[in-house]
Amino acid sequence: MSVQERKQRERAERERLIVATARELAEQQGWDAVTTRRLAERIEYSQPVLYSHFRGKREIIGAVALEGATEIATALRAAASAAVGTRARVTAVARTYLDFAERNPAVYDALFRLDGGLAFAHEDTPEPLKDGFAALLESLGEVAGDGVDPGLFTETFWAALHGLATLTRARRLPPEDTERRVKLLVDRLPTV
Repeated sequence: MSVQERKQRERAERERLIVATARELAEQQGWDAVTTRRLAERIEYSQPVLYSHFRGKREIIGAVALEGATEIATALRAAASAAVGTRARVTAVARTYLDFAERNPAVYDALFRLDGGLAFAHEDTPEPLKDGFAALLESLGEVAGDGVDPGLFTETFWAALHGLATLTRARRLPPEDTERRVKLLVDRLPTV
């Protein structure tokens, strides 16, 4: 291994450490607790080293969001492939989405609430974000109904899931009724 290759590997490892530490700190104490000073202390590197990887907290949030998008896409596809039948697949996707939001609140915030400097629904949208949406579209597009754009339907269903996740987390909706809400949402689809 050349010196250059070793340096690149070490740089990538430091970057993973920064992202993992930011994510851990955000999950434990919220995103307000994530500062470049605290991250530098926790990873035992100076702030200039941290800034050599990320220009600031916004880019770190973006990196966590991209990691989260990959994770949610994987989870959605696994849930969909394990389900038998259209209704079961759509239900599994909805449950998995809501479970991900509940289990990973800081990552969910990085993806959908905080400014991570990432473009959504544009040509320059990063691939992990596109893939996260594609994981929803793969299961939901088929139930859009005749004459309904599958992408538009998926966006609308996603918005409903996001609303359920956000309102439940904020204790505006009782969490014990989540399963009933999912069933109500899926049962109202005309082609399931």
